[in-house]
Amino acid sequence: MKVSDMAPVRPIIEICVEGIDGLIAAQEAGADRVELCAALVEGGLTPSIGTIKLALELATVPFHAIVRPRGGDFLYSEAEHRSMLADVAALCDLGVAGVVVGCLTADGAIDERRMTALVKAAGPMSVTCHRAFDMTRDPTEALETLIRCGIARVLTSGQRDRAVDGVELLAQLVVQAGERIVILGCGELDASTIASVREHAGLREMHFAALKDVPSAMLYRNPHVGMGGSDLDREYRNTITDPDSVRATISAVGRLDSALAPASNAAP
Repeated sequence: MKVSDMAPVRPIIEICVEGIDGLIAAQEAGADRVELCAALVEGGLTPSIGTIKLALELATVPFHAIVRPRGGDFLYSEAEHRSMLADVAALCDLGVAGVVVGCLTADGAIDERRMTALVKAAGPMSVTCHRAFDMTRDPTEALETLIRCGIARVLTSGQRDRAVDGVELLAQLVVQAGERIVILGCGELDASTIASVREHAGLREMHFAALKDVPSAMLYRNPHVGMGGSDLDREYRNTITDPDSVRATISAVGRLDSALAPASNAAP
């Protein structure tokens, strides 16, 4: 099978968002699916139960919740892994469509035992391995491990910061995956890059975060207190999902297949 034969229609577009406002902005701008996170400044952490419950009320597209107990590496203690299992089970009970997880061993491999346990805890939910995959020492071996674990898809930029730089590995992973697992391409994708990355790699699903900073609406600002770190201005700057950027990027990838039928918006 050639890479060029593996993407016959517009790919499913997943938008990475922080919180309820991000979910609403993404779905209104045309997202097929949302990855729901807290604390994107940390790379994404597990959203609160309150956020999940409201998302279930308001979502018009499927959303997958990240289950990540902290920032930093993906080498978790036994207690941290137990907390992840509990979060996954709780999300399953609430009826969430999917979860996004990732555990590594100290030597840079997928932690097969822990990932298999998380898949089992997820029950009927779709399970994605996040960009912990991009930190593995051998992506070919890591992909086969994820397939054995029963993972539905893997989020990857081709082990580079930008998908345009990792596109050759992305293309190789798409061929290796075949129909066994979905390669969800990501990596600073925007309207100027998404179509070329998709075309070269043959991706069926793509993921990006269309974020921008906006000033806080706070009128009173205490110059002597910061809630985290030394960047006091961060207290009065909010990062939001930009619906115009979402629309522009989806439009850019859609132009590649303008003569073909669009992908279904009912992505699990």
